[in-house]
Amino acid sequence: MSDFQKSGWYSSRVKKQLPKEAFNPVPTLLWGGLAYLSVVIASFLAIGLFDLHLVVNILLSFIIGASFAALGFLGHEILHGTVVRKPWLSELLGAIAFWPLSTGPKLWKKWHNLTHHIHTQDDDKDPDAWPTLEKISKMKYVRSIYSLPLPVRAFFSFASLTIQFSAHSAKMFFEYVKNLNPKKQSEAWLQILLPWATWFALLFVMGFEKWFFAFLLPLLIANFIVMAYISTNHRLNPLVPVNDPLANSLTVTVPKWVDVLHFNFSHHTEHHLFPAMSSKYYPLVKEQLKIMWPDRYHEMKMSEALLALWKTPRLYFENNQLVDPRLNKVYGSLGNGLNPKDIKSEDIQIEMEQDQNNWESKS
Repeated sequence: MSDFQKSGWYSSRVKKQLPKEAFNPVPTLLWGGLAYLSVVIASFLAIGLFDLHLVVNILLSFIIGASFAALGFLGHEILHGTVVRKPWLSELLGAIAFWPLSTGPKLWKKWHNLTHHIHTQDDDKDPDAWPTLEKISKMKYVRSIYSLPLPVRAFFSFASLTIQFSAHSAKMFFEYVKNLNPKKQSEAWLQILLPWATWFALLFVMGFEKWFFAFLLPLLIANFIVMAYISTNHRLNPLVPVNDPLANSLTVTVPKWVDVLHFNFSHHTEHHLFPAMSSKYYPLVKEQLKIMWPDRYHEMKMSEALLALWKTPRLYFENNQLVDPRLNKVYGSLGNGLNPKDIKSEDIQIEMEQDQNNWESKS
């Protein structure tokens, strides 16, 4: 698809078909957050006060980790202003929701709301976009990773989902904190240090073994759940010259009960069209998108999207293709020939810059 449209072009047409209440905040979602906090606290107490069987501790870790992830989804919603409108209250509640992931609201709004949403899949401006072959060809140590066989890269890429959100959040903090004014810098530092102080205090109180089950393992689980969504949001889509949500975003489908637990986070194209709308109404937006632009709208089962991520490389070539430089093969992106049910590659000849020699010899 070559005729890109800006987000407002779509949203102005869809908005006419939606009820007025779809644009009101939905504070009742906070009850879900309270439920998750209660589960986390109860699980902490169970692990901390009792000598539980290993299997029970692992089960509680998965429950805590799933709750951490869901709180992150709620925090994302809160900081877009779709739950409460008052900025101070939104920031306070967002900080609480993101506490388990130790991501402060000042950082999140700068990184996610004001940068990623405005420059989605822009290879220079989107901090979440994956790199191009041209960029990687000039990075010796990163380039060596792409010389590994694709299945090996895929394995380590999926394993790294357990730490990717925390690692990328830390990277974004140090990248953006220096650009904030002095008052906001102090607040941003406080918002990242306080959560970590809490978790290390918990380590001191519980001891390492119980802390591992109460926080560290749940954090890895939460990272994986969050990144399973985030990695499917855009990584199969092309890089684009225009912020076109139907071209650069993917909505995944999950069982209805999962959508309830995760605040409809699966509806990502809908979210990029209406970031200030409560996710409660995203199914209505989806209905309209599938009626108005069925040929542009991208939707896929979560399992199919993850499998497609496994089978394709995470490196862009000419913006709309995914390239494996080790084998000189390219794969289509969504809207540009990618068929998730029958993923095929094509042979190409990659011409590296002359002073780079060739990919293999420099790796």
